[in-house]
Amino acid sequence: MTVNVQVRRIYEDPEPSDGKRVLVDRLWPRGISKERAELDEWCKDVAPSTELRKWYAHDPEKFPEFAQRYLVELEDPEHAEALASLRALAATGPLTLLTAAKRDDISEATVLRQLLTGADA
Repeated sequence: MTVNVQVRRIYEDPEPSDGKRVLVDRLWPRGISKERAELDEWCKDVAPSTELRKWYAHDPEKFPEFAQRYLVELEDPEHAEALASLRALAATGPLTLLTAAKRDDISEATVLRQLLTGADA
């Protein structure tokens, strides 16, 4: 089964092709109202730990190691349950993972997309 998962910044306007819109950041994005976000779900339990997020600081050079550490975190029970929820959503139709990161291509949402779709980095 092929799943349709895309990654977008929460600051972009919603698109008809988004399907279910899920915020995967632990912190609520600055300057975005709940109405403007047009979320179906806020899955903060799938987000990286505060410690990992602070260590990473969205440094592009750290992304490969961040992705590896994050995949390990996703195996713990709390993260695994949240990931299972995302898998179930992805199985029902298009899913858009939203993040406030300036570069969504080096965000946790990108790692999740690769995991959900089986895509390579």
